[in-house]
Amino acid sequence: MEPLIPVSRLFVSPGFYGVIVFTLGFKTRCNSSAIVEGIKNTWIKLPRFSSKVVMDDKKNGEAVWVPVSVRVEDHVFVPEIDHSNITIPDQFIEDYTSNIANTPMDMSTPLWEFHVLNIKTSNAESLGIGKFHHSLGDGIKISDPNALPTTATTRKQVGPNNNWWLVARFWFMIRVIFTTFIELFKSLLTLCYMRDTKTPLMGKPGDRNGPRKIIHRIISFDDVKFVKNTMKMKVNDVFLGITQADQDPVTTKKRSLEETRLRGTIAVNLRPDTKIKDLADMMTKGSKCRWGNFIDKIIINLAVDTTVIPDPHQLCDDLIESLDIIKLSLMEKGLYKMEVFDVHTI
Repeated sequence: MEPLIPVSRLFVSPGFYGVIVFTLGFKTRCNSSAIVEGIKNTWIKLPRFSSKVVMDDKKNGEAVWVPVSVRVEDHVFVPEIDHSNITIPDQFIEDYTSNIANTPMDMSTPLWEFHVLNIKTSNAESLGIGKFHHSLGDGIKISDPNALPTTATTRKQVGPNNNWWLVARFWFMIRVIFTTFIELFKSLLTLCYMRDTKTPLMGKPGDRNGPRKIIHRIISFDDVKFVKNTMKMKVNDVFLGITQADQDPVTTKKRSLEETRLRGTIAVNLRPDTKIKDLADMMTKGSKCRWGNFIDKIIINLAVDTTVIPDPHQLCDDLIESLDIIKLSLMEKGLYKMEVFDVHTI
């Protein structure tokens, strides 16, 4: 029995519920038996997918992972669908996915499930919907389970003529220490004195997560790359900027390029490994499917609390409108210059 790390203990605590829901679109009908066999050969080999969470009374009720025998068929669901009553398949999938996200998981079994839906939508012939409890990420590392966390750095040998390199390293460490001190000071100020600007989206003491509606919208990847390259930023910065702009009604309607401020942090980190070149080649050369070249599209996924935002589709429309306004503003200023997309800048 292995104890959960503190973050995973938070995810399994009462009143806190965190899951990951993902959708896979297939170009043929799903074969549930093949999916079951595939899961047996992949997911089940990961310890967390074949363990359940138990509160150990011998350790003061501490949550621990307990290995169990898993019958994959019990975690793969193939619902019976009455196609005659489905007029809008995309809406049906949206409601089905939202229902999955809002249904608590059975904590007495391994915390994952997979749904197979043989229903044709506007973008797929069938779908697979997976649901993972957030605690499944507990302790998952790279190939060596006993390895300490590492970063993608290159060691440089220090020779007799590398005195300038030592000076540069020393100066780098001074900058890191200084920046860390400044950020810590700002965090303490924020914690003790400063407060976030009040908005309709700000939670109140005692608030809990309400019912979530999961929706998505497919947009042109070229538009995102256009803004990214023109303003010399990351892909995630573009989306954070769109979100920031969408919260301002002035920006949503009209705002010049100089008045647009895109800010945020990088939410995605692709580290170099043996498959990064394959990913880069795929995105550069393209990969064809029956609906066209999927690398020209990007999907906006939203999990929205409907008690706060009753019309999430309107929110999606506003986000796309913000992207269009920023793009048009850049074109009017004539500052754009299309560049080749580099997967390493995501």
